[in-house]
Amino acid sequence: MAVFVTAGTLAGQPGLAHGFFTRRGGVSKGAFAALNCSLSGRDDAEAVRENRRRAADALGLPAQALIGLTQVHGAAVAVLDTPWPEERRPRADAMVTRRPGLALGIVTADCAPVLFADPAAGVIGAAHAGWRGAVAGVLEATIQGMLALGARRGRILAAIGPCIRQPSYEVGPDLRDAVIGRAAADARFFAEARREGRWQFDLAGYCAARLAAAGVAVEVTPHDTLPNEADFFSHRRNTLAGGGPIGHQLSAIALTG
Repeated sequence: MAVFVTAGTLAGQPGLAHGFFTRRGGVSKGAFAALNCSLSGRDDAEAVRENRRRAADALGLPAQALIGLTQVHGAAVAVLDTPWPEERRPRADAMVTRRPGLALGIVTADCAPVLFADPAAGVIGAAHAGWRGAVAGVLEATIQGMLALGARRGRILAAIGPCIRQPSYEVGPDLRDAVIGRAAADARFFAEARREGRWQFDLAGYCAARLAAAGVAVEVTPHDTLPNEADFFSHRRNTLAGGGPIGHQLSAIALTG
């Protein structure tokens, strides 16, 4: 059975189903074990489809209701009116909809998954926020996409799911320069690392601050993807171990009524 965690603010809303899925409960083998939900990796395609079917079922939806993207670490937002074929997924890192019965699904393996909802308007969103996308404005772009569908800024709830957390995320000057080049005050999201010329970046805190500044309510789940190998895929952990194939966990949200 697919295993997921939820955010309290979203879980308490009628007419919504959501989940930040772990890697538990799927059928994939080896490095992809077990609930790998990436449509773009080297895993067996049928195994991935079964994993995604299990995730959709956990949300009370049929397999075809789970919709994905070709994620590119940018800030583009797709509007989902009618489900697109798997082979024609938009190149984007967020999507929004007001159509009930469809689950907006994104995959991550350290980047921050962010799920959005304005339950009163019946508008939802989902975003893949790596550091590049977050700096480029993917979170604010998702909010704008929701506003265009009838959401109201002050009613939007956002939840940041499991991602790499500051104690695990050592970064170099290129990332730091990109972040503080946009806003010098964002230097507060960096702590000194053990190695000279390196910093520990608070990706979740940075995303939460961008969302709060955009006028939406934010919840941050506590999970760190890197140290918890039993529950989460992690690109950084995989890189430190020498690379090779890697799976991705799914985060999804749907309007159910």
